[in-house]
Amino acid sequence: MQPVMLLPHDADTRTLRQTLWQQRISHRITQEADGQLLWLANPAQHDALQSVVGRWQRGEPLDAPADPHTRRGSVSVMPLLKRVPVTAAMVALSIAVFALISMFGDWLIVSLTIVPIGISGDELVFGSLSQTFASGQVWRLLSPAFLHFGWTHLIFNLMWVWYFGRQVETLQGSRWMLVLLLVAGVGANIAQYATGTALFGGMSGVVYALLGHVWLMSRRAPQSGFFVPTMLVVFMLGWMVFTMTALAGKVGFGNVANEAHLGGLVVGLATGWYASMRHLRSGS
Repeated sequence: MQPVMLLPHDADTRTLRQTLWQQRISHRITQEADGQLLWLANPAQHDALQSVVGRWQRGEPLDAPADPHTRRGSVSVMPLLKRVPVTAAMVALSIAVFALISMFGDWLIVSLTIVPIGISGDELVFGSLSQTFASGQVWRLLSPAFLHFGWTHLIFNLMWVWYFGRQVETLQGSRWMLVLLLVAGVGANIAQYATGTALFGGMSGVVYALLGHVWLMSRRAPQSGFFVPTMLVVFMLGWMVFTMTALAGKVGFGNVANEAHLGGLVVGLATGWYASMRHLRSGS
């Protein structure tokens, strides 16, 4: 048998196993240190197994073979949302904050910045991280990640959160996704604040952390089930480098949290390296 991918310890694989046997795909699932390892007996059935697992991960019904003519709208999204609650919550909370800004305006924005912001003599007065800690408002270290300042900013970030977050949460579990959100979000925000900027926001630091994590897992532990197209990695890294240049400012992309991107990427590469080392040591 050959190992195919690692599933979270708490994943309910009963429906998956039943469907695989119904389609005569010989397999077994073993409990490993890092999760449930899915094995395949016949390598010739690899594509068929991946098809079933992909439908299971997306929350699509498995009681019948996938029909390419089936309308996408007929697939219930609830099973998928239950499988990736942290990713879904990140998307929902970001959208909710964006909508509430239109109602509460600047009051909500300054409530979520990394340090307290006030107004004195028609000028903004920025607090410090020490004030953030002294006031007990430690949630400010993460909250800027949920601030977005336009539809394009919001959609672009959440599209990648959904793309990468589903892989992490489905293959490694919700705890891994939550840890990535907290560490990457706080790390990216502090990296951006260290440059002297206090008014910033967006989930892009977390997005680059997810990119780095998924990419390293796919490269160092290909049997883990992670995948990211090489051209997508090239595009996103190229975009990060481009926004650091003077040319970006000339074409209207000068106000970008570059340090947050870089800080998030470093966090994702670190967690990806650690997770892939654990995966390799387990013999998966």
